[in-house]
Amino acid sequence: MAKRSYGQYCALAQALDVVGERWTILIIRELLIRPRRYAELLQALPGVGTNLLADRIRQLMEAGVVRAADVHDRRSGYELTTRGEALREPVLALARWGLETMTEQARSGHVTPGWAQLGVEALIDQARVPDVDECYMMNVDDEIFTIVVSNGHARIHRGPVDQPTITISTDAMTMIDIGSRKLDPIAALADQRVSVIGRADAMPRFLHLLGLYGPSSHLTNARQTAAGQAGR
Repeated sequence: MAKRSYGQYCALAQALDVVGERWTILIIRELLIRPRRYAELLQALPGVGTNLLADRIRQLMEAGVVRAADVHDRRSGYELTTRGEALREPVLALARWGLETMTEQARSGHVTPGWAQLGVEALIDQARVPDVDECYMMNVDDEIFTIVVSNGHARIHRGPVDQPTITISTDAMTMIDIGSRKLDPIAALADQRVSVIGRADAMPRFLHLLGLYGPSSHLTNARQTAAGQAGR
């Protein structure tokens, strides 16, 4: 399949020559979550077609964005290079923008826990990082990742941590609904679509970090609801 070009001496056009083809940025999305085997990429991208996926991966490897990697102890997977990892912030910015455009029709589409993880990462606002060191572990459809707050900075850690401050459990659809402001997080707690275990006072800080609370009364409600769940 011939690679198309905009033929423009422009940095944006040059970037789109690399990542602007259909499916390419979604392949990068999957590899930003974690390295993947070919079969995992194919499963995460329903509708892509195996030949098209192989072609897009080849193009990304030629561009120095993706490289072969050991995944699950077999050298048959792919990961981002340093150049590819540099796309994290642009992709997260697009995800933040996309959260504001989510439609009800889109809810009928495919969803995976990894997309919820990337959505959470996109919502993190470093200007809202609390002045305490703590960990918010998230279990989304049994896929676990953790927001680690340390020294005034928040980062995503793939997998569990020992003794998290709170553990938040939900499903991917609920998490995306919350992130796109279609579902109030306090209502989700009250309806038990989200459960919380751990220190109740940490839940308001978690919501504040992600920009997911409104008036100050929501903080009180969040603390009371989380305390009620933690006491069960």
